[in-house]
Amino acid sequence: MTLRSRTRKRRAEINIVPLVDVLMVLIFFFLMTMQFREPKVLNLELPSIETAGSSESRGDLRLIVDENGDLFLNEQSISADGLQKALSVAGEANPDRKVLLAVHEDTPVKTLTQVMDWSRKAGLSAIRIQSREAADGAAVDGDR
Repeated sequence: MTLRSRTRKRRAEINIVPLVDVLMVLIFFFLMTMQFREPKVLNLELPSIETAGSSESRGDLRLIVDENGDLFLNEQSISADGLQKALSVAGEANPDRKVLLAVHEDTPVKTLTQVMDWSRKAGLSAIRIQSREAADGAAVDGDR
């Protein structure tokens, strides 16, 4: 009589602990090597203002940018280089001077941010943006 040994077949098991460890290392690696980029476009819808502060502008620099991107300083046409020079002269003379910025609604936001950047580089950080009038004609400008 032959005796058979009862050997059980071992079922194959998949150990998932090392798999989870590898996945965690990969996730950590991808998070650390990922590049965080700033948005290149400002997605803005400029609203009208129904109420605003006073519009006193004595001594303020009044910058106007029309829909074509033409620049005006205190109602006189000026080039981009001329505006930068005038802003730096004004900033050196009086850094507390305010800039009143009136921009046409069809002007690209890039032009608006460029003019604001020039003002800040010149040391003029108090920038007021003039808004368009509401339907009832109530607003003149708002602080920024």
